[in-house]
Amino acid sequence: MTLLSSIMSPEDLRRLTPQQVETLAAEIREFLVSAVSRTGGHLGPNLGVVELTLAMHRVFDSPKDSFVFDTGHQSYVHKLLTGRQDFSALRKRDGMSGYPSRAESPHDIVENSHASTALSWGDGIAKANVVRGLRDRHVVSVIGDGALTGGMAWEALNNIAESQDRRLVIVVNDNGRSYSPTVGGMAHHLSTLRTTRGYENFLDWGKRTLSRSGAPGRFAYEWLHGLKKGLKDVVAPQGMFEDLGIKYIGPVDGHDIEALEHAFVRARAYGAPVIVHVITEKGRGYTPAEQDVADRFHAVGQIHPETGLPVAPSRFGWTSVFADEIVRIGRRRPDVVAITAAMLHPVGLAPFAEAFPERTFDVGIAEQHAATSAAGMAFAGLHPVVAVYATFLNRAFDQVLMDVALHRAGVTFVLDRAGITGEDGASHNGMWDMAMLRIVPGLHLAAPRDEPTLRDALRHAVDIDDAPSVVRYPKGAVVEPIPAIETLDGVDVVARHDAVPARKTATTSTAPTRRLLLVGVGSMTGTAMAAGEALASHGLDVTVVSPTWVLPMPSALVKLAGEHDLVVTIEDGLADGGVGSLLGQRAVEAGVTVPVVPLGLPTVFLDHMSIDQIKATHRLTAQDVTRDALTALALL
Repeated sequence: MTLLSSIMSPEDLRRLTPQQVETLAAEIREFLVSAVSRTGGHLGPNLGVVELTLAMHRVFDSPKDSFVFDTGHQSYVHKLLTGRQDFSALRKRDGMSGYPSRAESPHDIVENSHASTALSWGDGIAKANVVRGLRDRHVVSVIGDGALTGGMAWEALNNIAESQDRRLVIVVNDNGRSYSPTVGGMAHHLSTLRTTRGYENFLDWGKRTLSRSGAPGRFAYEWLHGLKKGLKDVVAPQGMFEDLGIKYIGPVDGHDIEALEHAFVRARAYGAPVIVHVITEKGRGYTPAEQDVADRFHAVGQIHPETGLPVAPSRFGWTSVFADEIVRIGRRRPDVVAITAAMLHPVGLAPFAEAFPERTFDVGIAEQHAATSAAGMAFAGLHPVVAVYATFLNRAFDQVLMDVALHRAGVTFVLDRAGITGEDGASHNGMWDMAMLRIVPGLHLAAPRDEPTLRDALRHAVDIDDAPSVVRYPKGAVVEPIPAIETLDGVDVVARHDAVPARKTATTSTAPTRRLLLVGVGSMTGTAMAAGEALASHGLDVTVVSPTWVLPMPSALVKLAGEHDLVVTIEDGLADGGVGSLLGQRAVEAGVTVPVVPLGLPTVFLDHMSIDQIKATHRLTAQDVTRDALTALALL
């Protein structure tokens, strides 16, 4: 029996000796590499916080004390220590979430996985504890150095500093990385803290010197005070936090359990907001992760645990197409610049950065700043391309609306992992973008269906200089090209199916064949084509179209809708307020009376499961589309 298998709760952990805790840390690392290599998941972040999480649970009393993990992808160790050791279905349907989940445990507080929020959560919980008179409770907010680049974290710090009656411990997990090496002034500040001796060491030296010299007490006090004041800004940049009124402890070796426990005991006793600065190594204890410079082990699919290599090599993906095409565009257009929010490699901008370093800007986890900074660049004569995961554009909606669109700024937003993403759960599905961006005046949005249409959409997007443009594409491998058989005023027709003649009987109807228009939006084009073929076998004339540009709504698509008896749209975003809903609205406005049935995702938070399972659950397979179209026709 291993030590890990005996830990069912934090109480079990607190009974261990220091030597046993060290053994447990090694067992946890071995478990993580073995388990996550089979299922996929966030490996590097969790290997880096083993000792940190152990020390937190040994000093504080979860769930009485609230633990809030910023982003949450580093919570696997926390799950293990709170009785959740079945990782066999991690991030799979009916299995354990890859992030904290209230449905799983009372030890989990915050479920979302968007960065820079933990300090605001912690501030709110700590305020509530004060109002309710719960003076025996602490809040521990764990935030990475990468997340500290986000503006929301600093809004929280500004508020946390105003009061000294909140028992809030801020753990800065400093590994110099988020997805990529952390950038910006905050990163330089923390780097200085990591590499500079604290002024307490100088004060200790001063005290020893004065003791040997026998200097009078008052002189000694003034001398030390002057020494402290003179050295503080030079050798103790933690003064930035202390000047805010927040006590600072550290830096602490994040892999020294004894040092961590000592720091947490001090922080717990302080009784007011305190920062504990912890230095950790992402991927600690796993050689492939420690030697990786591209941070491939931040999140992995199934890998060989011995080598860290993928079990099945990934097919050429959508991100790779963007990465290649944006470099081509950059060579042709010297005014095109690229902006990323701490995700240079994940969104495919690393090749552009290598080719054009002076035209690449990593703003840290600061999507709002990225959008408004891009508006400024556009005003000054550049064409910025802001590449983010679709789900993270939600954070910058106000800036897209009021800073970019209102000022008719030529900014292109490239949304990776748009639509259904699957295993990472509710916070990572990029399903909101089309319904959200539909209300932005003047915005152009493209949903390409394959590699050729993605490349063409990108080239067209950077030519739009008087409005925001958006190009969205899904997670995963690129499908085989789906060529247009005809293009009608910019709307691609990808298939036409004549009705399959029915067997003639005495009761065969002489009514004209009904005409059906299927609109496949982006990655759902293949589903629309499969459904079209099936519907033709039911005696329908079917036209399948795939409009690359769906916002503004193409007038040609409205006209085409009027030439059919029924229109069915299929999209991997919200059905309510999405592209299909807009087409129905525009048809009514144009006097087109044809019914439009919008098929898409419901307005709910999706559980973690595979992409195919999500489509099946929410009736977005070709078979479901076929049945829904036939049902709608029967009601006409």
